[in-house]
Amino acid sequence: MNTVAEPIQPIDQVDALIKSIRIPPRPSLLADLQRELASEDPSPEAIGKIVASDVGMSGALLKLANSSIYGGRRKAKSVEQAILFLGINQVAALMTGLLARQAIPANSAALASFWDISSRRAEAMVFLSRRLRVGEPDVAHTFGLFCDTGVPLLMDRFPDYAATYADASLEALRPFTALEDERHSTSHAAVGCLLARNWGLSGDVGWAILHHHDFDVLDDSATAPAVRSLVALSVLAESALCSYQGQSESLEWGKGGEAACAYLGLSGEETAELLDELLEAFHEE
Repeated sequence: MNTVAEPIQPIDQVDALIKSIRIPPRPSLLADLQRELASEDPSPEAIGKIVASDVGMSGALLKLANSSIYGGRRKAKSVEQAILFLGINQVAALMTGLLARQAIPANSAALASFWDISSRRAEAMVFLSRRLRVGEPDVAHTFGLFCDTGVPLLMDRFPDYAATYADASLEALRPFTALEDERHSTSHAAVGCLLARNWGLSGDVGWAILHHHDFDVLDDSATAPAVRSLVALSVLAESALCSYQGQSESLEWGKGGEAACAYLGLSGEETAELLDELLEAFHEE
């Protein structure tokens, strides 16, 4: 099949575009969390002090820790108990998400439910990671929350990006990012990857964000298994989100569902049962 090569933009033009997109700086509390986690012996007490320094974060952490997705039957009554029940890595992932919500604006009508959907996706990623014993739940949570963070940043940069996003959502065959690249010379996946790097998130998270609409990566043995697993799990999470919202099957499932299930070793029956369990967990909250 013959294809027509698209013109390549000069490097300085691409650099100028990237610099024109406002990437929020890494929050200082996140830097404190990451510094403690990077120490030889991370201290739950130190993590607790960092969390407790922000009343809003403390309350949000307790609410999340006691949800059916994260906490199970045990109910945490304090930040210290939440850290004990969840583990410091999962607590750090949850705090990273809360800080992202504070730092990244999503106030327009087009983004009214952005953080609710992102949080639900993160929960789905945790559930799937644990249920299938694939990867680390805290990494899955961070990816699920951050994979679409490029969307509000591009809406802030381009007045017509909301229309692009809506049109790309209707693409049944091409990758979601194809139309974004055509109209804006970048995509929400690329911008989200840049944000993840600037915030010091896991390299696997950054690469998975970049490729989460590129399902060819699932068959690419040169790509790290952790990245491929996150992309595969995200396809299942997206399908569950659509069902939970009462929508028809997601177009992303049509593009990558078969490849994702094959990568994860799931039959059609196993996939259906797993997604039913996930929906039940959603409704229990």
